[in-house]
Parts: sequence; C-alpha cells; structure tokens
Amino acid sequence: MPKTIRNQYDKKLTYENLMKAHIESRKGKGLRKEMILFNLKQEEYILWLYEKLKTGTYKHSGYTEFYVTEPKRRRIEKSIYLDRIVHRWYVDCFMKEYFVKSFISTSYACIENKGMHLACLDLQKAMKHCKRIWNHYYIIKMDVAKYFQNIDKTILYNILERKIKDKKLQWLTKEILYSNGKENGLPIGNYTSQCFANIYLNELDQYAKQKLKLKYWFRYMDDAVAIVKTKKEAIENLELIRTFLKENLKLELNQKTQIFKNTQGVNFCGYKINEYRLKIREKGKRKLKKKVKELKYKIRTNQITSKEAYKYLAGHLGYIKIANVKNLTDKLFYKNSE
Repeated sequence: MPKTIRNQYDKKLTYENLMKAHIESRKGKGLRKEMILFNLKQEEYILWLYEKLKTGTYKHSGYTEFYVTEPKRRRIEKSIYLDRIVHRWYVDCFMKEYFVKSFISTSYACIENKGMHLACLDLQKAMKHCKRIWNHYYIIKMDVAKYFQNIDKTILYNILERKIKDKKLQWLTKEILYSNGKENGLPIGNYTSQCFANIYLNELDQYAKQKLKLKYWFRYMDDAVAIVKTKKEAIENLELIRTFLKENLKLELNQKTQIFKNTQGVNFCGYKINEYRLKIREKGKRKLKKKVKELKYKIRTNQITSKEAYKYLAGHLGYIKIANVKNLTDKLFYKNSE
C-alpha cells in the first residue's frame, strides 16, 4: 500500500461509494423522521451530493448543539445528515485505508474488531506477564486534559498532510476540519472527529513505542497505560511524555495521571484491573444498580415488559460481561434485592 494518498479522490468518489456511506450511516436510525424523509428521495440526494463533491462546491453545513450528562456532561455538535454521509465516505475510503492501518496494535478506540473489552483484557494479560518476569513493576496511568477541546487543528492538519497529497482531498479535509468555525477542538459527535482524534494521538503512540521503547503500552483514545520495571523508569518516561505532548501536540495530562505499584492495580476504560481480577468501578456499580432498580419497578407496574427491560440493559450487560461480577449479578438478577 502506498504511504501517501495521491490521485485517489476522483477514483473513490462514486455514486456507489456515497450510497454505501449512506447505508452505513443510517444503521440503527431507520425509524427517525429525518431518515424516513431522506430515504424517500435518497437517489436524488446522493446524486446532488456527488455533484457538489465532484465540482468542489460542497460546503459543510452548521451544527445543532445539545448536551449529554452520561458518563459526564458534554456538549455534542450534531451535523446534518448529508454531512454525516460525507464524513462516513471520507473516513471509510481514505482514513481507514491510509491512517488506521498504520496504528500500533495496542490502540483500541473506534477501530473495527477492537474496543474497550479487548483493551482491558490485553492489558491484564501484559500485567500477568510482567508479574512472571519481574515480580514487581510499575504502571503509568495517563489521561489527557479536555482532549477533544484542546486538539490543535493546525498541528492535526499538518499530520494529515504528510500522507494526503491529493489536492482535492486536502480541500475536503479542511472543509470538514474547520466546519465548526473554531481554530482548536473537534466537535464531539462527528464520525470524522473520532478518527482525527486517534490520528492525533498516534503521534504519541509512535513516540512511546519507537523512541521510548515502551514495550507494554496501551491506549484507548486519550486514556493510556504503560508498564515498566522500576519506579525510576516510570518517573523518567512520564516526564518525557509530558514534554512530548506539550511541545508537539499542545496537550497536557490531567490530575488523574499517576504512577502505581502493580499491587495497586489500575483503572482503565471503566474497570479496576489487576493481574487476577477485572472489576467494575464503584461508579459503574452504582449506575447499574440504579438502572436495575428502575426497570424492576417498571416491570412490576406493567410499564414495560421483561423483554423491553432487557433491551434497556443491553449496554450495561455488555459493560459487565468481561468483569468478575458473579456476586453482583447474583444479587441483582437472581435474588430479590428490593
């Protein structure tokens, strides 16, 4: 595979590829009003979008802003559906092929066939290995402060431009990247933002692996963990990482960044992990207990069926399935806990 993207924009810009991006984008959203209306004239919309992208007259529309409170309060910037089709086409045809494939094997967020479960299991496997070879070791736990808001778009574009040599694709990259009218920060909610954020911190991954020679390095978006043999190595490497982030990416680590002895375990992707157990953090337990209690009440009062309750719990059940939670699940699901 070529290392740079040249003369690919027009080759990838086809009615079929845009229709495929539409089909992928609408998954799970088919009953929404905007989807029903779009589908009535989908061929016309896709042809219109094709012409705009072909002639270079496409303009990214504005955003609708709203807030979510779980897992914490965040501002979401939602683009219109036509723009979301462009985002999907852009990422699937260019970013995945030329950027994502170059990521290190221990980067997990927003990557097909990966995710937080695999990240936690791989980290635990590495911890067991380090316990065998070193007995005692240290864990560097890192978390970037306000990551999406602090991404420098000029630096990000320069990173992208190292591979993107196609002039038309450079134009579209800028159109998407600066679509919210801000010099810094990516809109949380865009399909492109997830990919851009991963590309941005891939610079840190490469530094950690190639320069610092950190063999045991794991990253899920802005949440990273490194395992080293001694406390001295941990302190030195953490300081070098802080400097790299500040000087090269204009980022800082937040107060949750710490160094732990292996006996303390580590919090990663919502789990408390040590060599032999993978547990749900207390915050996660409280949320699960609250949700189960609410659903049991609704079932008893005939507001929902057990089948509907299971659908509401699907995300929570996916979260707990890899953890050591037998006592918790017995209490919640098999005993009367009211």
